[in-house]
Amino acid sequence: MNKQFTSLVSVSVLTAGLIAGCSGLDNSEKVMKQTVQADSSVDNASFDSSSFDRKGYPVTRKGEVVDTYFGKDVADPYRWLEDDRSEETGAWVKTQNQVTFNYLDRIPYREQLKERLADLWNYEKVGAPFKEGKYTYFYKNDGLQNQYVVYRMVEGSEPEVFLDPNSFSEDGTTSLAQLSFSKDGSIAAYSISEGGSDWRKIIIIDAETKKVLEEPLVDVKFSGISWLGNKGFYYSSYDKPEGSELSAKTDQHKLYYHELGTPQANDPVIFGATEDEKRRYVAGYVTEDDNYLLISGATSTSGNDLYLKDLTRPNSPLVTILDNFDSDTYVIENQGSKLYLVTNLNAPNKKVVTVDASKPSPEFWQDLIAETDDVLTVSTGAGYFFAEYMVDAISKVYQYDYQGNKVREIALPGPGSASEIDGKKDDKELYFSFTNYKTPGTIYKLTPDSGKVDVYRESGAKFDSNNYVSKQVFYTSKDGTKVPMMITHKKGLELNGKNPTILYGYGGFNVSLTPYFSVTRAVWMEQGGIYAVANLRGGGEYGKAWHKAGTQLQKQNVFDDFIAAGEYLIDQNYTSSDYLAVNGGSNGGLLVGAVMTQRPDLMKVALPAVGVLDMLRYHTFTAGAGWAYDYGTAEQSEEMFEYLKGYSPVHNVKAGVSYPATLVTTGDHDDRVVPAHSFKFAAELQAKQAGNAPTMIRIETNAGHGAGTPVSKTIEQYADIYAFTLFNMGFSELPK
Repeated sequence: MNKQFTSLVSVSVLTAGLIAGCSGLDNSEKVMKQTVQADSSVDNASFDSSSFDRKGYPVTRKGEVVDTYFGKDVADPYRWLEDDRSEETGAWVKTQNQVTFNYLDRIPYREQLKERLADLWNYEKVGAPFKEGKYTYFYKNDGLQNQYVVYRMVEGSEPEVFLDPNSFSEDGTTSLAQLSFSKDGSIAAYSISEGGSDWRKIIIIDAETKKVLEEPLVDVKFSGISWLGNKGFYYSSYDKPEGSELSAKTDQHKLYYHELGTPQANDPVIFGATEDEKRRYVAGYVTEDDNYLLISGATSTSGNDLYLKDLTRPNSPLVTILDNFDSDTYVIENQGSKLYLVTNLNAPNKKVVTVDASKPSPEFWQDLIAETDDVLTVSTGAGYFFAEYMVDAISKVYQYDYQGNKVREIALPGPGSASEIDGKKDDKELYFSFTNYKTPGTIYKLTPDSGKVDVYRESGAKFDSNNYVSKQVFYTSKDGTKVPMMITHKKGLELNGKNPTILYGYGGFNVSLTPYFSVTRAVWMEQGGIYAVANLRGGGEYGKAWHKAGTQLQKQNVFDDFIAAGEYLIDQNYTSSDYLAVNGGSNGGLLVGAVMTQRPDLMKVALPAVGVLDMLRYHTFTAGAGWAYDYGTAEQSEEMFEYLKGYSPVHNVKAGVSYPATLVTTGDHDDRVVPAHSFKFAAELQAKQAGNAPTMIRIETNAGHGAGTPVSKTIEQYADIYAFTLFNMGFSELPK
């Protein structure tokens, strides 16, 4: 319940894209327990798919669109690719994919990689159990099922299938996004994503019979499902936009209440309908005792205001807890009228405070768990708080009682990442998973009253972590800042500068990259590859100051940190520029695009996935305007415009430069970071590449930003990415 609310508060965060979207499949033990006007005169003539340039790329038509910022003209010749509904764009996508897949088909070991990915992925994955009503539920994947199946059982009986998302669509592209039960567990509401879209449907069923009770709720986006008893639930959405639902701007989020048995059209707006309440992101959460509704609003991906409604009193007014966006604050628990809040208000690394609901504003807050030098994440269950601290991106977990007394440190099996330990107040046992880059996730059972930790379920992955080593290093960035990086590879690796290496980064939106096991990365390391993850500024590994040091006019710090990571790997002879690939998704796709245009000599291969690549127009699509806290916008000031234009990947591809071999990846249904970013970047690279290295784009059809991607598609994607990478590093066969 508490975990649900924390995810609601941050649901709008721009997540790590392709990698994050697949991590729920790889790390299965964690699963389920993320004054510029557009040109209006686009020529919709058919794309001439027979027209290719001298290097064999489709010729991408150049338009005449020019935008003016602060008196300066900026050409946007590929503006027409923003129209995801046009026949011309569709023809361009089809032809680009033909060229890319013709190239990939020539790589001799592509099928070997696909087979190995499928083989390593093919083991039973079972999530932690959770109780709802008389049933115990859990998620399970037999091995290569496209989507996890929800099972349930009563004590002493065999498990039965409760929901099988693999039956939602023939190709496995409709996924189960969220599952939430009413107070007594008798009714379930679950949301589905079709084709990877952030737009969802909510389906309501009788949990006992599985019978659908009413028409699905439609056009739901960035939403939780928070029940009020057994009567109904709160959810959030935007008005359906005019134009393309995949790219049109959405900026007024609303919280609704749905009473069971009534039409969705009658659902009242609880918050967000008025101009005063206009927020880009709104979340609502009911406390476990059904006494309070908490409402969080945000205009960007950082900072929220917070309101409370007493549900025990009919027509009670909204009470303001916070009336500004200066902090990230949410209520995590209550005991009667006593509220427990997690906040970074005047505490950049976060702390827990208490306050009475009758006077909930900050002047009445009392510290319960004080801020420390390490970043805090808090969860609750079984009548305790569990405080997880990131110490150089590694988990340490402590148990506290409701009076703020430290009970004990929870014993973890080693350095790595522990999932949140959460549950209901009356749970006697809680579950968490533990993993790192070389250790498949294991589920542990915690008995909170004694602190006893037992293995509940070991991973069945066919991967021997004893053959690998993972270590943390600290390197120096351009301005002298020390930055941590985890480097994982086979034991006995020779530091000869010839090891194929993937350097991964994100560096934004307060997102922390903590160690976790991935089947896809395991296959890379099996081939003798090094996998390095840099904890760049812009992330949340060292609190708010670390985040802010990589935002807006300090964004170049992030790119400098990533460049320095690559230089460290080369200087230490792990690899060389001929064997280095850089990879990142979403905001990490921006990272790769910026670094490869600033330092094309640093790497052999660039792999930008679902990237934010047009920094002058990102905020004009879907919920992109909410990312301005991190990026700033081109209209904000002339200084900000010049800064964005100075690193925007689309605007910094230069003719006459030899760029690394590049495989841009995106999905045609990505309505988080619209694929036009990737389309434009690929077109610029193909038009201006001076060298012989390929610059290609792989566009997954009927796919979105990453979450819910079918296993079959993920295996194909990574086989193609790794084949492309190794082939362009000069390998005629798989390295060992």
